[in-house]
Amino acid sequence: MPVYITIVTLLSLFYFYMMNRYRRAWQFLPVWEIPASFRANTFVSVLVPARNESENILACIQSILHQSYPQSLFEIIVIDDHSTDDTAALVEQLNHPQIKLLKLAELIQDNEATQSFKKKAIEIAIAHAVGELIVTTDADCIVPKDWLAFFVAYYQKHGAKFIAAPVNFYREKSLIERFQSLDFVGMMGITGAGIDQQLMNMCNGANLAYEKKVFYEVNGFEGIDQVASGDDMLLMQKVAQKYPHKIGFIKNKKATVFTLAKSSWTAFLNQRIRWASKSTSYKEWKVTFILAMVFFFCVSIVANLLLIPFFGNVLLIVFVIQLLIKALADYLLLKPMSDFFDRKDLMKSFWPALFLHLAYIVVVGFLGNVKKNYEWKGRKAQ
Repeated sequence: MPVYITIVTLLSLFYFYMMNRYRRAWQFLPVWEIPASFRANTFVSVLVPARNESENILACIQSILHQSYPQSLFEIIVIDDHSTDDTAALVEQLNHPQIKLLKLAELIQDNEATQSFKKKAIEIAIAHAVGELIVTTDADCIVPKDWLAFFVAYYQKHGAKFIAAPVNFYREKSLIERFQSLDFVGMMGITGAGIDQQLMNMCNGANLAYEKKVFYEVNGFEGIDQVASGDDMLLMQKVAQKYPHKIGFIKNKKATVFTLAKSSWTAFLNQRIRWASKSTSYKEWKVTFILAMVFFFCVSIVANLLLIPFFGNVLLIVFVIQLLIKALADYLLLKPMSDFFDRKDLMKSFWPALFLHLAYIVVVGFLGNVKKNYEWKGRKAQ
């Protein structure tokens, strides 16, 4: 028992230390504003991979078209990934000179031997792209009007090779959706802080930018194309290996891309298991180590709760202390981040989210590394 208590104590202290370090790094990370002297001179190719997004694709494209960035300096490439709905037809009907539509069905077969059609879609789109800077988002997202201006201003100022920016959910209607929003607010803070401190490189493909030439310098998705997901983080880590000091994060709520949270537990868990499945392919040991420590910390809390009937008050006390440590660490992390993104309302769901987060980390962390098959938009992947 003393050895077990020591291990649990070390896990708890590590968790509190890391969450506090992320919080402090986020608070000291300066807000990035577009300089008054900014003059756009970079051509941008915006990539929008889409599969069965007929309900969202037009709103996404319209938000991209209404940019403050000069219309003559960007193009939109929509890559239709074997959609079975009207996604491609809706894009074609726009008949807009800035939009290119690529149909993956005409370029590769749906049964082609590839684990990631999304990576293949992006790879093909980049080959057709004219832009010096590649910017990616998802077809179910809405982007702000200064979105491209933020990316290009940051790129021209810092010469960054890979730039991440915030993604948030909106229009929440249920506890599961509010939980995802609060979790994502924290994840965005950790993303920015992790990049700034060179602790870990995380990002979300819904709001990314990178140089086209850098994509080819690191040989694109070569070496990570066996993983169904990871077109964002795994690529970012490849770039970071070559350019460790050229990874950037735009801390500004006006650069945030918005999307809808999953409306059911099944859809949410399936999405997160898909994300977690790429963890075994991470190139950075620090990312794997930190995620593993967080996983085992959460596992220890759940284990202590389940073992109370067998070991009595000792584990009851340990469980309560661990839970309080997690609650304090999470609250101190999430409060300033939810304030920054003008989502103070999400903190009303903090206590139920605390317990949901525990269960989610344990379940998804386990299944993401054990369950190698899952379904995404009607397609089996592994």
